Amino acid sequence: MIRRILLAGILAAGLVAPVHATFPEREIRFVCGFPAGGTCDLLSRLLAEHLTPIFGQRVIVENRTGASGMIAADYVAKAPPDGHTVVLAIMAMHAVQPVMPGVRMPFDVDRDLTPIANVANVYNILVASPQAPFRTIPELVAYAKQNPGKLTYASSGNGTSQHLSGELFKQLAGVDMLHVPYRGGAPAIVDIVAGRTDMMFGNMPEFLGQIRGGGLRPIAFGAPRASPLFPGLPLIKETVPGFEIRNWFGVAGPGGMPPDLVARWNAALRQVAAQKSFQDRMAESGMEIIVGSPEEFRATIAADRARWAEVIQKAGIRAD
Repeated sequence: MIRRILLAGILAAGLVAPVHATFPEREIRFVCGFPAGGTCDLLSRLLAEHLTPIFGQRVIVENRTGASGMIAADYVAKAPPDGHTVVLAIMAMHAVQPVMPGVRMPFDVDRDLTPIANVANVYNILVASPQAPFRTIPELVAYAKQNPGKLTYASSGNGTSQHLSGELFKQLAGVDMLHVPYRGGAPAIVDIVAGRTDMMFGNMPEFLGQIRGGGLRPIAFGAPRASPLFPGLPLIKETVPGFEIRNWFGVAGPGGMPPDLVARWNAALRQVAAQKSFQDRMAESGMEIIVGSPEEFRATIAADRARWAEVIQKAGIRAD
């Protein structure tokens, strides 16, 4: 009994190293739920590259694709909470799918995943076909009110961020537009370029090539602020108050991850965010750095979940 009391006192005094002081002991798996070439994969590889020298162990990106990122998240949810396996956390997984009717998640996102830090915000932008009958948001709203249901907006599927962005715009602007779901962003972009679909709200990095090549016309940003890449492009909220889309990406570990490991990971991500090489490459890719505390990340998840639940309910959206 006396020995246990003495040991407890020593631990309380901080004279014994934390249980996980030797972390990391081997290479780290950074799991990405989407295929190579997209925004998620790009961000995962940028983080892995910059985290490797900080941790002193290789950080390996592992793509486990399918089910809108759920396969990757489920894999990490079932991994040991020892800090050696994390997942790129996406807004849809934490804030949309838990409140989407018809979605059956194989795990409890709040219990089985540990938010570590939000990392990046992808600028939401509205792009249109060069043949679209509008060039500005006021022109779009006026045309949509005069021609209810005639304008079409694309998404990569029912219940995706592109779909929800379009529904939020309809609700706030008081217009009627037709949703056209596609099986992925690439075929949607092809049809917009060809003029078969009018427009799309989405992540700017996915549109950059076509914008620069003239295939897509940038109309306005749906993000809270403009991107340095297109500083003169207006914000949608200037015409449609309240339209702000935060499509964020963070890092999460398995549920029950010890606080000292969460703190170690959070500190490492802050180190990455402070590096100019990382800042430059994020800016070039159309992504904004927003690394914060685990508490701030949880607050963002809660706020966005409540917001999208309201949009989903008003629009009567269900998962496919």
